[in-house]
Amino acid sequence: MPPDPSLDAATGEARRQVGICNACRYCEGYCAVFPAMTRNKSFAGADLLHLANLCHNCRGCFYACQYTAPHEFALNLPAALAELRQGSWEAASRPRGLARLFHRSAAAQAAVLVVATLLIALAAALLRPAGGRAFYATLSHGTLVAIFGTVFGLALLALAAGLRRYWRDSGGGRVRLADLIAALQDAARLRNLDGGQGQGCNFEAGDRYSNARRWAHQATLWGFLLCFAATCVATVMHYAFALHAPYGPFSPPKLLGLPGGLLLCTGTLWLATLKRRADPALGATGLRKGESGFTWMLFWTGASGLALYAARGGVLATPLLIVHLGAVLALFALLPYSKMVHGAYRLAALTSEAARRRAARAH
Repeated sequence: MPPDPSLDAATGEARRQVGICNACRYCEGYCAVFPAMTRNKSFAGADLLHLANLCHNCRGCFYACQYTAPHEFALNLPAALAELRQGSWEAASRPRGLARLFHRSAAAQAAVLVVATLLIALAAALLRPAGGRAFYATLSHGTLVAIFGTVFGLALLALAAGLRRYWRDSGGGRVRLADLIAALQDAARLRNLDGGQGQGCNFEAGDRYSNARRWAHQATLWGFLLCFAATCVATVMHYAFALHAPYGPFSPPKLLGLPGGLLLCTGTLWLATLKRRADPALGATGLRKGESGFTWMLFWTGASGLALYAARGGVLATPLLIVHLGAVLALFALLPYSKMVHGAYRLAALTSEAARRRAARAH
């Protein structure tokens, strides 16, 4: 990565704290960070970057630690790793300034949402097709593919470039399919939010364990994946079977999208509530508004989709379609520069960790 004084400072502080934690090892069973930590006696920048992205900020180690302030060591490992993790995401992205802006500013995210909605409205006004049914009467299928395909494709390219830089800088090596499967299993279960014993983490409840954050994340994750699956199924039906929208209430896209939207709204509202209860001193500084803004954007995407479903065929269908498409377009555009990247980076870290564990067992 290019020289970055703030990232260098975060790396130095993480190295100090991880060195003390590795000598103590009281928190060995809490999450994937501590077993990974014990493989090293000293920590290069790549090692620290790997640990930072393994950390899910459950905060259990902080409340168990005997060396937090007012002890002279003043350990706050969740915050130290969060600062390094956040800095690594921003340093890996291009243009770097966009990641810093959108990670930290809900207002900037809202501006993208407004611009995306206005662009969809403009396209609907200028490119309205002569025919078409349902929402294809507002924007043709070809127009939708051109707009969303371009934005999503560019976002994926930017995300892939950032992940490539992260993989190189964190010392990621060759992996096997089994490593990716193990990482996907951990991510699907959110194993690193179970406190090591299944009792949950300490994110919003201080020194008390709770599974609320784990369940809220799972509702959000599976809601998002169901909505994405609904889009993919509709695409296959359109191109492979010439079955075009609108689809009936018992069609695969609706059977996937409706519960997906409900789960997405439930999960994001729950996460927003938990975030308000959490101690901001145990995370990266300056991110609270940006993280909350992203959570609310996810909620708005799900809620506008549900409203559109309820209004099908009514007078509000067209404006709600524009609002929903604007939300989806903004979400796509912000993919490499918002909190959404955490899923990709943590999955990469979990995959790398599975490969490192396999290599350690082989030796």
